[in-house]
Amino acid sequence: MASSSGTSSGSSTMVTNSGSDEDLQALMNERKRKRMISNRESARRSRMRKQKHLDDLMAQVSQLQNENHQILTTVSITTQRYLNVEAENSVLRAQANELSHRLQSLNDIIDSLNGCNNNIGGADGGGDCGGFNVATIGFNEMVDHSFINPFNLAYLNQPIMASADNNMFQY
Repeated sequence: MASSSGTSSGSSTMVTNSGSDEDLQALMNERKRKRMISNRESARRSRMRKQKHLDDLMAQVSQLQNENHQILTTVSITTQRYLNVEAENSVLRAQANELSHRLQSLNDIIDSLNGCNNNIGGADGGGDCGGFNVATIGFNEMVDHSFINPFNLAYLNQPIMASADNNMFQY
């Protein structure tokens, strides 16, 4: 009997061991299942964070594209204004240059007339100014027929027109 009780106690230990093994296996399976659920939840949160980050980046890209478009539009408008001002400055420089030349020509004419006027009363009693013999005609007659008469110089009354193209001076 002792041996049968030993056997029976050995098999009861086996049953207890197999019961423990089943409990241990069930416990391990439960832990494994909880870990899988936890991992799935963690992966879901990670995907949500990644999606939120991607959405934020896409919104930032859209905002930066809008800003870039506005900057390009501003640069384009500013460049066009700059080119217009440059063209206008070129025209004004050409007009100033033409007026400067006209003024110089008129000053030369005045200097020439003043020189003729001084020669009229000279010691020799005459002079030659612009093809007129000052000794034979009076100064007033010379002025009426000279090139200083504005009606004789119609080209001086023409407006100055310049453009940015190659034909800078048009009369």
